[in-house]
Amino acid sequence: MRGPHNIWRLIRTGATFERSGAMKMALEAVDAPAPVRFAARILGWPFAWLGLKGDPTQPPMLRAITALGPAYIKFGQLMSTRPDVVGADMARELQVLQDKIAPFPMEEARAEIEHSLGAPVEQIFSEFSEPVAAASIAQVHHARLKDTGQDVAVKILRPGIERAFRKDVDAFHFAAQMIELLSPSSRRLHPTEVINHFESVVKGELDLRMEASAADQFHANTEGDEGFRVPRMVWQHSARAVMTLEWVDGIGLSNVDALREAGYDLPALGARIVQVFLSHALRDGFFHADMHQGNLKAGPGGELVALDFGIMGQIDEYTRRVYAEILIGFIRKDYRRVAEVHFEAGYVPAHQDVEAFALALRAVGEPIFGQDATKISMARLLGHLFDVTERFGMETRTELILLQRTMVVVEGVGRSLDPSLNIWEVAKPVVETYITDNLGPKAIVRDLGRTVRTLSRFGPQLPQLVENALLRTAAAPETRRPVSRWRQMAWFVLGGAFVAILVAALD
Repeated sequence: MRGPHNIWRLIRTGATFERSGAMKMALEAVDAPAPVRFAARILGWPFAWLGLKGDPTQPPMLRAITALGPAYIKFGQLMSTRPDVVGADMARELQVLQDKIAPFPMEEARAEIEHSLGAPVEQIFSEFSEPVAAASIAQVHHARLKDTGQDVAVKILRPGIERAFRKDVDAFHFAAQMIELLSPSSRRLHPTEVINHFESVVKGELDLRMEASAADQFHANTEGDEGFRVPRMVWQHSARAVMTLEWVDGIGLSNVDALREAGYDLPALGARIVQVFLSHALRDGFFHADMHQGNLKAGPGGELVALDFGIMGQIDEYTRRVYAEILIGFIRKDYRRVAEVHFEAGYVPAHQDVEAFALALRAVGEPIFGQDATKISMARLLGHLFDVTERFGMETRTELILLQRTMVVVEGVGRSLDPSLNIWEVAKPVVETYITDNLGPKAIVRDLGRTVRTLSRFGPQLPQLVENALLRTAAAPETRRPVSRWRQMAWFVLGGAFVAILVAALD
């Protein structure tokens, strides 16, 4: 599928970018190498007349992306959260793509509801509004359930969206491969990894049942969180292409002037965004990974309301502990400990020098901490950190990259509400609480308890395991390599340790 037939799609893409005037902007934003610039011009300039016209009232980049369709719009949304790739100015321009796309007709929305839920709109809802928000993959309607009178939000996938995405993503993959072939130096931008991530995100968002499940889990995790709210799912009126959840009034966080006029405490709201993100990531290991302004609003009681759960992140408990120790190490400027954590976790190969790595980390942290609060960036620090670890042979860890990307977005949203936000002061109490609960004496006792419970499940099998080991030891030397006496003793020690743990647990 990712063959030369995609060249026509790339020509049309290049022609549209050239015709709209967005080609030069895009190449400069990503600092594209000369061979890539040359290839892009070849695909664009001679064929500019074949490009889609788009809306001439829009800025060049938005004009090109919206003309090319949903897959390009979605990719633009993703890039709006990556100022590290496209630059801060371009990222701000692309934010318009988050929830201000032209909606599809009401007739198609009604037809999809009837097809997915098995009943016409009038039979399910007593009220059903025009679209209140529209993005690349779906749009949202405000409605009222006929049987209960509950206000709900109804999210509906765009008709034919799956087929359109499959075709365009195929072309994206081909383009990424060609870029890496034409310019090996462009691999620092990781074009293939960017497209792979984009494809995985889209696949998850094209089945609203998966988003509904994520929303339900997120609601359960955060139900007791003060100042934070996740709408409750309405499962009986949800399906693959339609998702229904409770409606929550509020003001979108992109409308800062309206928030200020309504009397919201903007600095407190900005700090809360950072703190709830870190709390969810560290405490639960399950976090909203698309927390841009279009997916957040301030509720009537001042609470932060999260929306759109198509992109969620997960990290295991061990990774959370490592991440917390790295953060607290930087907060305390204990670069030696940050280095040790990387080695203990196996992130940096053991043959590397811990002291040299600690010095490299100091070079990352000190220039940032030496600035005033408005310029201290956790996202920037994490970005530099991954650059350093890459030089020391650290393998790419996708879960940490998603965490870092979300931190970039969250920090940007917080700063849009409070430009003087000190990200480290805001993060410190959350990280320290997690450290106390999960790396102190209480955590050791809890971990031992889990170990006892795990070992107890093997209790009935332990005698047989030891006996089998001894039988293998006594096997004929010509058919098996002899097992040392030390290994025999290890089995007895294991058995003795297990018995001791069980006795301690019973006491």
